[in-house]
Amino acid sequence: MNSKLLKRTLRDGMKADLIVKNIGILLTPKVTKGPIKGKDMDCVETYQDAFLAVKGGKFIDFGEHDFSSLIDENTEMVDAGGKLVTPGLVDSHTHVVHGGSREYEFEQKMRGVPYLDILKAGGGIHSTVKMTQEISKEGLYQQSKKSLDFMLGFGVTTVEGKSGYGLELETELKQLEVQKELHENHPVDIVPTFMGAHALPKIYEADRRSFLDKVIGMFDEVKKRNLAEFVDIFCEDGAFSVEDSRYLLDAAKNYGFKLKIHADEVVALGGVPLAVELKAHSADHLMAINDEGLEALANSDVIANLLPSTSFYLNSTYAPARKMIERGLALALSSDYNPGSSPSENFLFTLNIAAIHLKMSPNEILTAATYNAAYGIDRADEVGRIAKSYKADFVIYDALNWPYVLYHFAINHVKDVYKMGVKVIDNKRKIWEV
Repeated sequence: MNSKLLKRTLRDGMKADLIVKNIGILLTPKVTKGPIKGKDMDCVETYQDAFLAVKGGKFIDFGEHDFSSLIDENTEMVDAGGKLVTPGLVDSHTHVVHGGSREYEFEQKMRGVPYLDILKAGGGIHSTVKMTQEISKEGLYQQSKKSLDFMLGFGVTTVEGKSGYGLELETELKQLEVQKELHENHPVDIVPTFMGAHALPKIYEADRRSFLDKVIGMFDEVKKRNLAEFVDIFCEDGAFSVEDSRYLLDAAKNYGFKLKIHADEVVALGGVPLAVELKAHSADHLMAINDEGLEALANSDVIANLLPSTSFYLNSTYAPARKMIERGLALALSSDYNPGSSPSENFLFTLNIAAIHLKMSPNEILTAATYNAAYGIDRADEVGRIAKSYKADFVIYDALNWPYVLYHFAINHVKDVYKMGVKVIDNKRKIWEV
């Protein structure tokens, strides 16, 4: 968080630093305890002709009641003009820090070449690894900053960011250091994940355990520099087995890292039951999840993190969101922004896809893109909802209601974005005259 940009001077008493009034509809997930599951995802708190009040970068009040007692001569007043307001969006699965791009694989994908075949031929993750190794730290910072700027413009105020395009210590640390610097300098909060086991280098194909030991050997430096909270692994056919994943994640847990797992993207290997067994915060992708995986998640608080933009871009199967909701799972939605399988920072388009292809309701989508996403990155006590003492991260849309944002697809409906009560995006730009 850029403390210089977002710092507010605290004043005595309970007078607000900022009040946003004349909010047509104010929406926030309806939270009880733990993640929001199943049919409860379709319940949100709705306030009409509402306000919200901020002090010291946090919400101190909101709703439909009188707020005059919160105002003094120093309070900034903003008129929302009857527009829609939601919490800041949370994108809980991204690979935002990487070098280069992979447009040269696009034609192969359009011809129907499977991603795992591209990977085996030295493309995919391996090509991005090479570009990330070769780019300077400053070049990596500037490329990643540009992506964060786009994300912020689409209403995203918190992201999870993974390493995994180094596969050796120096580049993995470079990615994580860039993320840390961006977290400190950019309005978007970045929750860091170490994913040294993103792919298996060819030279280790005959000795997978040696590579996993190499990744585990990086934990000391990552921990010492405070560069990651989570450890993730790609549990998939052609990448790492369930046994590999257990070996690495057990070691990560012993180091004090929290856990995530890429699972069931192409084949249901058993990564989802492993995520539940190890009490991971989330299991991500899940397009190929089976009944065993559904049952495991239904009896846990592990977030089922769905990435529909990846299915859209790869023209592949979508995760069975309706079946998951019917089984009582807690769903999150994320962009999976990365250069190979989801090269778009437009999180609103991810939500459009969730409505059209996952058949999720508007309320379910809001819950999945805010509170449940925050839960999956261990931030549910500070972001993902509008509630007293939470960070004052919120979005004002150039729309009157949330269904319109999902219906009118592939358009940026964001008008203003506030991070801890400070406007950081103003999309009301007039650049020509009639």
